Amino acid sequence: MKQLIWTTAAALTAAFATAPAGAQTRTGLAAMGDWRQDAPGVVRHISPGDVGPQTQWHASVLAVVARPAGAMPQVPAGFSVSEFAKLDHPRQIRTAPNGDIFIAETDSGRIQVLRATAGASVAATTSTYAVGLDRPFGIAFWPLGPKPHWVYVAENNRVLRYAYSFGDLKAASAPQVIVGKISDTSSYHTTRDLAVSADGKTLFLSVESGSNVLENSIHKTPEETKIWAATHALGAAWDRDADRADILAFDPDGGGGHVFATGIRNCVSITVQPRAGALWCAVNERDLLGDDLPPDYVTSVRAGGFYGWPWYYIGNHEDPRRKGERPDLAGKAIVPDVLVQAHSAPLGITFYDTRAGVAAYPAGYRGDAFVALHGSWNRGQRTGYKLVRVIMKDGKPTGDYQDFMTGFVVDDKGVWGRPVGVTVAADGALLAADDGSGIIWRIAPIGTAK
Repeated sequence: MKQLIWTTAAALTAAFATAPAGAQTRTGLAAMGDWRQDAPGVVRHISPGDVGPQTQWHASVLAVVARPAGAMPQVPAGFSVSEFAKLDHPRQIRTAPNGDIFIAETDSGRIQVLRATAGASVAATTSTYAVGLDRPFGIAFWPLGPKPHWVYVAENNRVLRYAYSFGDLKAASAPQVIVGKISDTSSYHTTRDLAVSADGKTLFLSVESGSNVLENSIHKTPEETKIWAATHALGAAWDRDADRADILAFDPDGGGGHVFATGIRNCVSITVQPRAGALWCAVNERDLLGDDLPPDYVTSVRAGGFYGWPWYYIGNHEDPRRKGERPDLAGKAIVPDVLVQAHSAPLGITFYDTRAGVAAYPAGYRGDAFVALHGSWNRGQRTGYKLVRVIMKDGKPTGDYQDFMTGFVVDDKGVWGRPVGVTVAADGALLAADDGSGIIWRIAPIGTAK
């Protein structure tokens, strides 16, 4: 396996332990560039006031090409990146309490487990935990603590749990079905993610929309709209969007299901913020409004919160395709915490917690979030295709995000990597799943790998 070292370890804390300031920070329109402006350390800040009017939209052909000879991702000074493992289209990635790495190979219908010694730059073993699943994605462990009894897996249309003993590399028995039907999942977004609340009492499930902006309901008459609005005050509930564009909440055994938050078009990945206990979500916003409209976002999610879809976005911006349908919801959509360049496609999200290990990051990173940007299609010039750091201060988002791992775009016509999932390993290194190349990348401070 190849490893790339970019600079000396002495530069690490001084240069990148906190967000670079001044000339490296881009705001407003300057924050809305494309892949040519990407580089480790560049910081962007997009504000709700930067959201402009509708413009012509474009599509760019998404071609995943072979990795060029010698190509490696670019990471900040003081860090190294290595090929930790290679799998078949890896998607969501989660760290078990014992340090094993669970990965959903969504297209293959499998859950894989990687095991490595602390500080190792390459995984020692790959084991198949479960097979025959329907587009698995979300993975969670319960109860919280060092020895969970269950591994939860979210398929396209249901949630399973496997009995788990400490260190299992293969499911010991058939799974229990704890949520038997999520929604109409015949088309569109199929990923479902899982997270367990900080008190261990709630299992959160993200369910993405079945359309861009509820196009399947545009033929509804005004009278039908009034009837629907009277019975569904917030979330979307027509046809294939019934019970979708929501975050649902359940008891750990699958009972007590209810809607936790609504109006979130495509919350691909969820996680719980350490210490604060807040639920966070990485969201793909709607398409076909323009190259820079609307921004995607990363946000904490409030119980009972409404985030606008399909009628409004980024607060009180009304979608022109749903104009005048819900004036009663004007001003009620929550403005997300961190806005991300439109069409970047945020997917995986994790917080860098306080764990100490041989590859632990400097103190300035503790409490920050890392988000995988899968990359654009609905934009004239490519954006995304990188791992970014969402900068926090005293547990609160500043609105800034920083390029952390870049370099996957070849040119305007092709990319060789697409970050999709991210987790913190038990030794403190960051692991990022890339479903373009199939590689799990390990990013750690220089001098920590064995």
